[in-house]
Amino acid sequence: MTILRSLFLFALAALAEIGGAWLVWQGVREQRGLAWIGAGVIALGLYGFVATLQPDANFGRVLAAYGGVFVAGSLAWGMAVDGFRPDRWDVIGALICLAGVLMIMYAPRG
Repeated sequence: MTILRSLFLFALAALAEIGGAWLVWQGVREQRGLAWIGAGVIALGLYGFVATLQPDANFGRVLAAYGGVFVAGSLAWGMAVDGFRPDRWDVIGALICLAGVLMIMYAPRG
């Protein structure tokens, strides 16, 4: 159950961080205004809070593993929201990152 909770928190953190960055991008680059930027800043702050809820107490480990989630999640966000189509190298890279997440967070430690 701890691993499922951790995976859920990684997904929630990705939604907050990637969504927040996307909102800021839309506010600035697509000139949608301060409300979009403000919503993005709030979402980015929520990301920082969600990351603290991970069961593992090691900041470096959690943030390093989250980097792999961010890579794969960013590609997925681009596909779902912006019509981005990753090539095989994007997909292979994301899979490598996710394998790193599993290794960093859930490898047996003695």
